[in-house]
Amino acid sequence: MPKYFGQYGGQYVGEVLRPALDELAAGFAKYSRDKKFLAEYADLLTNYAGRPTPLLYAANLTRELQGAKTYIKLEGLANTGAHKINNALGQVLLAKKIGKKQVIAETGAGQHGVATAAACARLGLRCEIFMGAIDAARQQPNVFLMKQYGAKIHIVEDGTRILKDAVNACLKNWTARAADTHYLIGSALGPYPYPDMVRFFQSSIGREIKKQLWQKEKKLPDVLIACCGGGSNSIGMFAPFLRNKKVRLIAVEAGGRGRKAGQHAARICSRSPLGIVEGYKSRFIQTDDGQVLPTHSVSAGLDYAGIGPELAALAEARRIEFLTASDKEVLQAYQYLARTEGLLFALESAHAAAAALKIIPRLGQDQIAVINMSGRGDKDIFITAAELSKKEWGEFLKQEVERLCG
Repeated sequence: MPKYFGQYGGQYVGEVLRPALDELAAGFAKYSRDKKFLAEYADLLTNYAGRPTPLLYAANLTRELQGAKTYIKLEGLANTGAHKINNALGQVLLAKKIGKKQVIAETGAGQHGVATAAACARLGLRCEIFMGAIDAARQQPNVFLMKQYGAKIHIVEDGTRILKDAVNACLKNWTARAADTHYLIGSALGPYPYPDMVRFFQSSIGREIKKQLWQKEKKLPDVLIACCGGGSNSIGMFAPFLRNKKVRLIAVEAGGRGRKAGQHAARICSRSPLGIVEGYKSRFIQTDDGQVLPTHSVSAGLDYAGIGPELAALAEARRIEFLTASDKEVLQAYQYLARTEGLLFALESAHAAAAALKIIPRLGQDQIAVINMSGRGDKDIFITAAELSKKEWGEFLKQEVERLCG
């Protein structure tokens, strides 16, 4: 029976994919309770992914903002540079257990693609990645890395050539290959059982925060802040705290460069209507007749028209507060954290940091806030350098082109 979160979720796919989803749901139900599987997965997280990731006390930021005592969860120090490896390892291991020979995946910012390619290399499965042409152009370092792990890259030229189009292409491909192929969705969305699986494999983030903070402070956090596109890092951070209503949960969407259609990727904050897209029911940036609209964010990973169904339900229930951060605020937060704490946030994660810079000064000094640095900013150098050091970066690229082509 397809699972819903209130009115959100479900399994809206063609009959050809139902056997594959039923097989996946049964496999997940079995192995998520299997001690041998869980031990193997835990070993991969510890000895390959490098968990637990540190929970850093942000002493300089805390002192400057004069608000809540602030910690930063350094998911960017996990192998492959982001939280995406948690889910990739779990799903690839599951795919191997249920007899799949290859894995396909979509990616926006490239971190999910890199993590999937790395996990497949580690566990011995073939890997193919679908990426929108615009995202591939602005995340070329990650395209290069995926190829080094042995992945075959499909550049998607259809539609708006960003993440949603890569998802569509991946779903179409899976329809023809489902018998021996696993589609590894990287965010907490898609048809059942994907939202449940991604939450399960990403919840190590929140469990570690709870344990680490108790060791350091002997208390739970007062506020948790994470960026939110599809929602894998945010639901992974929030899930272990959902029942404790005293812990504020804040998700930050991409405010982009304006409020008009095509200028942002804020689904909840723009009160986007209910829709069914790519196999699940949630909130999507769309027209009145259900056509998905273009989106924009300086971060490729948040540039998506939909949101995970569980997150949409939690927003409706007012358990999670949703805010936005503009491109300008994100770049300012990126620079601030680099200069204040010596941390290069991924542009996705910098949305959480941008909101935190506003929230933390309004909190009491006896309170504790945790920001999820879901990834490192190394991958974004072609975006951040072009935005923040355009002349020097342009001259460097020109010289590199001349050197390579000369």
